[in-house]
Amino acid sequence: MRPLALARNTTVITGAASGMGAAVARLLAAEGAHLALVDHNAEALHAVASELDTTVTTHIVDLRDDDAVFAAVDAITAAHPRINALITCAGSSMLGNLDQLTMEEMRWLTDVNLWGTVSITKALLPALRAAPSAHITHLASVYALAAPAGRIPYALSKYAVRGFSEALRHELEGTSVSVGAIYPAGVRTGIILHGRYAAAIDPEVATRAAAAQAQMYHTEPADAAARIVQATVRRRARTMVGREARLIDVLTRLSPSGYWKVMRRPLREAIDTTTPIA
Repeated sequence: MRPLALARNTTVITGAASGMGAAVARLLAAEGAHLALVDHNAEALHAVASELDTTVTTHIVDLRDDDAVFAAVDAITAAHPRINALITCAGSSMLGNLDQLTMEEMRWLTDVNLWGTVSITKALLPALRAAPSAHITHLASVYALAAPAGRIPYALSKYAVRGFSEALRHELEGTSVSVGAIYPAGVRTGIILHGRYAAAIDPEVATRAAAAQAQMYHTEPADAAARIVQATVRRRARTMVGREARLIDVLTRLSPSGYWKVMRRPLREAIDTTTPIA
């Protein structure tokens, strides 16, 4: 499969106002790609766009709103005639065990992480099909390889993104559009510190758990962005980001039903949302 030419073509990036999405936008702009940036945070998105020396449009969208997503894609395709890549970086987190979480809280995260990804992909697919060659890059997670306790809605949504990506790749086999998934581990984006937690959890306990998780993050967003862009250009089906992701990938292959015995101890503080603050 030939590498994808991103320069002078348009890449659509969701979650572009911060974290890996913003880092990918900066890297692609420096390489001459045109950009359509999508996020719900208007102020932060416009701030990122103002940094970029390239053709760029911004689209303020709540990805949970299907009608808004399809309307935004109409605006994107009208402004950008040469779209050949979609990178879905939008997502959030949710702390809490099943007893603490409400159905509404779990549905909210699934709507953001999964259905937002599905919606923007479905809406943009006709434009991607029209390109001589195109690639879709979905951000899954290391928790789409291994599902820890205390992260049910996040793992649920990311495993589903993984399944969606793989099934779509098989559907599009033999077409001009390829599909890949990225499996990052421990990227310092602030997602866990700024994410949500179950309302039933003591806020101080949630803060402690989130901080313990954040201490395990070692990869810088710019380094993760470089891997994401490389995977998009090379049209890779599966890409690990970070040493921990590679280790967990091997661990789950070797012990698909016993990997939690190895992961439980290092994650014990990050998944503890019940022990009161002394």
